Amino acid sequence: MKHFALICMTLLAVSGCKKDETVAGYDGGKTWSLIELDGQAFDARATLVFGDDGKITGQAPCNNYFATQTEPYPWINISAIGSTRMACPELEKETQFFTALEDMTLAEVTGDVLLLSNDAGREMAFTPVKDAD
Repeated sequence: MKHFALICMTLLAVSGCKKDETVAGYDGGKTWSLIELDGQAFDARATLVFGDDGKITGQAPCNNYFATQTEPYPWINISAIGSTRMACPELEKETQFFTALEDMTLAEVTGDVLLLSNDAGREMAFTPVKDAD
């Protein structure tokens, strides 16, 4: 009985130390900036930050946004996107950005590149935001 209790306590301790299995556990805590959407340069500002517990935040071309990501890496499922509601000249780019985010199903972090993609051939390429000097 003592061994059973020891095994249970050990398993609980190990599971409490488990690495985040979403993209956040693999991206080094970077803020990502969208540079390319479906093979074309993205000429508006859009950022992406993977936080704890599947939370996503960022700046779209017009508004701050938040979303949820629950799939284990390398899969991705971004849902429940919400944002502030300011209008700006880049609103069409913002719609493109949010639509593409919701379409992504795979994530790959390789050094300073984050690539989101899906089976239909859509892709979003991100690089880390450079710190302001």
